[in-house]
Amino acid sequence: MNITSAKFIAGLQGTNELLENGIPQVAIIGRSNVGKSSVINAVTGVKDLARTSAFPGRTQEINLFLINGNTYLVDLPGYGYAQASHDARNRLQEIIDWYFFNSPYNQKVVILIIDAKVGFTETDFDMLHLLESRQKHVVIVANKIDKLKRQELATQLKRFADDAPGHLIIPFSALDGIGIKQLVDAMLA
Repeated sequence: MNITSAKFIAGLQGTNELLENGIPQVAIIGRSNVGKSSVINAVTGVKDLARTSAFPGRTQEINLFLINGNTYLVDLPGYGYAQASHDARNRLQEIIDWYFFNSPYNQKVVILIIDAKVGFTETDFDMLHLLESRQKHVVIVANKIDKLKRQELATQLKRFADDAPGHLIIPFSALDGIGIKQLVDAMLA
């Protein structure tokens, strides 16, 4: 499968009729500054579709993208550390919790992005376990593999498999174009 079109539709703060029109939703989540925007831009082939930033916590709402005219890519704010006030960070976490656990919306798949070099952090494990407890179909992206040497990568991928058994783990590099086809297939299957 290929992504032939991608466009930004809206930034949402909560319930919205766009999310209620029956279009399948693929959610993308990860810690602040894990590279969500770079992954979105790489898989869609649209350079600046999602804004990238050096500042953690840039995404402040639910960004909705329409892929191939028939699937929503739902970009959620990053969790964990963000360059924002305590109240602002709590508000971002409330948006995430509402969308996944309290809203009426179902996700076809949830793409959980993890920094390949760092591996799972405590907040990543917390998010994974919450998603699993709600029977969400989670695909894990081991992002930024271009920052690892071959042996480091092998060690980290083994650790990923041990830490998240039963989940598809996709080694990914937006810089080198690694994992794009596999992730697109997982999103659109």
